[in-house]
Amino acid sequence: MRCRDHGATRADVVTIFIGVIVVLSGLFGMLLPGYQRERIVAYRHSCGTNLMEMGQAMMVYASDYDGVLPVAGPPGTAWGPGLNDWKADNRAEAFGADVNAVGGQATVGASLYLLVRYAEVSPELFVCRRDKGTRVFRPEEYGLEDSRLDRLWDFGPDPARHCSYAYHLPYGQFGLTTSVQLGAPVAADRNPWIDGPRHKTGEFSRFQPDLTSFGGTTQEALRGNSPVHASDGQNVLYLDGHVEFAKRAYCGVEEDNAYTSWDGLDKARGVPPRPYESQPAHQLDSLLVNDPPLGR
Repeated sequence: MRCRDHGATRADVVTIFIGVIVVLSGLFGMLLPGYQRERIVAYRHSCGTNLMEMGQAMMVYASDYDGVLPVAGPPGTAWGPGLNDWKADNRAEAFGADVNAVGGQATVGASLYLLVRYAEVSPELFVCRRDKGTRVFRPEEYGLEDSRLDRLWDFGPDPARHCSYAYHLPYGQFGLTTSVQLGAPVAADRNPWIDGPRHKTGEFSRFQPDLTSFGGTTQEALRGNSPVHASDGQNVLYLDGHVEFAKRAYCGVEEDNAYTSWDGLDKARGVPPRPYESQPAHQLDSLLVNDPPLGR
């Protein structure tokens, strides 16, 4: 009789234990989506704060350079896959300028790095925690333990891995100045049409704005967003200094797409950028680009 009672008791304990597990699993299942949403919102806020502080530093920089936002290299510098020497002792050598200190090439990251070099901005500011494969630039990773940040010219030899953000193409005739319309985008999360450390570009043909003139669906419109925040949208820094989480990529002046250039027909869709080749078509044509990782 005692054995049977003892057996029944163990069965009761097992039943209660299983019941507790089921209840806890149910509670966890209810709480998990809310926790995930809170993390997503926190990441967006942190990323937006990065861009806001970046914008403040850009305005300080521009005030010292006749209203011109950060642009690396001597006159005539072109966008390219890397600097001549990102740790050189002087600018001409760093960008590979000619004997007249003109020309050469620079990355988009090199222009943003000017905020580290001259405005004492931390490299941590350029990394969004949601941007997988991107890590804070630390010179010691490249054997420069004694090198100061203000003596370098870029986020290392592969800036795409140390900078999460796209910046209005600074090289060419349509680089940004503080005199451009205040609604112009200046910087944002990575461009969806340029490879990143952990993502490949999507099919541009599948992207259609959900505007009357295009007839795209919501899903088709979201394909034009940055992949950093799960294509839900992107944090965008505007010339007037404010930052917002834009649900669509066509968030510039007159619904201009911040990630594409005008193709002569429309602004909201445009054409995707070609690294080292594309240029804005007009002063109000926003074209936020980032460097692709080396080898892509």
